[in-house]
Amino acid sequence: MHTTGFVRPLAVLAVLLCALVRPAAQTARPLDIYFIDVEGGQATLFVTPSGESMLIDTGYPGLGDRDVNRVVGTIKQAGLTRLDYLLVTHYHNDHVGNAAAIAARMPVGAFVDHGPTVETDDAARTLFDGYAKARAAARHLLVKPGDKVPIRDLDVTIVTANGERIGQPLSRPAAPTPGCSAFVPKEVDASENARSVGSLIAFGRFKIVDLGDLTWNKEQELACPNNLLGTVDVYLTTHHGLNQSGLPLLVHALQPRVAIMNNGPTKGGEAEAMQIVRRSPGLEDFWQLHYSDNVGKEVNSPEQFIANFTGNGDAGHYIKLSARNDGSFTVTNARNRFTKEYPASAPGVVTSSR
Repeated sequence: MHTTGFVRPLAVLAVLLCALVRPAAQTARPLDIYFIDVEGGQATLFVTPSGESMLIDTGYPGLGDRDVNRVVGTIKQAGLTRLDYLLVTHYHNDHVGNAAAIAARMPVGAFVDHGPTVETDDAARTLFDGYAKARAAARHLLVKPGDKVPIRDLDVTIVTANGERIGQPLSRPAAPTPGCSAFVPKEVDASENARSVGSLIAFGRFKIVDLGDLTWNKEQELACPNNLLGTVDVYLTTHHGLNQSGLPLLVHALQPRVAIMNNGPTKGGEAEAMQIVRRSPGLEDFWQLHYSDNVGKEVNSPEQFIANFTGNGDAGHYIKLSARNDGSFTVTNARNRFTKEYPASAPGVVTSSR
């Protein structure tokens, strides 16, 4: 009898504990990602549930401090006083241009890059030397494919760096990519673009891929003969939606539910590249940092999915994504506060097709 009387309070206690735990799990902090408008460059800020941060690229330098002010303003709006990691995909003005300026305004825990620049003209050397000087004051992570960025809460896998790619698929078995035999290469790219540090970033079941400005032939190495990256929820359009990148073999193999394009009004956002993204199996929506003046209204996304318009409507609005570790996420347009919810989908399931 004494045993029975002891079990009942334990059962009641278990029920009460479940009731307390469930709301906590439901209100767990998300991963927040800010796609900052740097007018056709890149600056993407990740803020993890535990408050650690990673900025991928920094926008254009100069221009009355336009981009550095937007980046630092967003970092502060996110409640941060420092950056834990600053990842530089490659050494072009629109990606690394403000690294030193940001480091002068706040502490940076570690710089992440692929090593020395391969470009040797005077402007390229000056750009890299300014970055290297800022980098010398902090920790430096020289990454190669397969390495991890050790940021809390996230699984950040480097998939390309310095012209190399991962040798093994991220998920097995790797699916063969249809159409590889018909691949037509473009002219070999000897610039920093082909050296881009690309990463696949996972938060639980949520996955996003960012390949910097990786170009066509290097994208093919990730897709053929087998898809080395698997599928993702979000695809940040490679190279701002320019036709030198966005290989359909890779974009369609990724099967993103959502694409986000970090274009400017006349930088990126080219018709062919945009149509390749739109034809990707399972794509639900295509968000743009800018209305593209390079194409007509019929190629641009509906207005609610575009953060900035040329003229008075271009105020540096960002797009914000908040992801949960079950794979669900929301995307918000800072210009009009339009928000769309994307529920978690079953692994490997294509939810819709256009």
